[in-house]
Amino acid sequence: MGHAAAWLIAMMAVITFAIVLFRYGFNLGAIAVQESVLYLHAIAFMLGIPYALKTDQHVRVDVIYGRLSARRKARVNLLGHCLFLLPVSASLFWLSLPYVGASWRILEGSAEVGGIPGIFLLKTLIPVTSALLFVQGLAGVARTVGIIRSTAASSEPSP
Repeated sequence: MGHAAAWLIAMMAVITFAIVLFRYGFNLGAIAVQESVLYLHAIAFMLGIPYALKTDQHVRVDVIYGRLSARRKARVNLLGHCLFLLPVSASLFWLSLPYVGASWRILEGSAEVGGIPGIFLLKTLIPVTSALLFVQGLAGVARTVGIIRSTAASSEPSP
């Protein structure tokens, strides 16, 4: 999904160029085309979040983390996944369902005349992203437990 999200960024650039070209070169514009850039941005961002976690490309603010051993980093990651990531992603999933369900019931569309009639599809990304983040969090827990176990085994004195 991360690679697909990256292609969406390229599509956004091409569409934005076309919007500017048609707006200022030919005095033409279309609300749906302009909204498509917003949709692509939202899709790329929402699908990029779990990928960033998977590839460990998310932002870290902790100055101390960089100085820790692999085992201690794994412990910090395990604690963060169990105390923050998994509960927050599960809560976001659960709490977003009524919001998304209400949007689906009315097949919510754009408030703009001539806009994209698919806001309900865009809002569906909220529980989808939180579910993907939760699954990636479980994979991260398994990975960090493996690191902790392997570093513990290698640091034990041999008999």
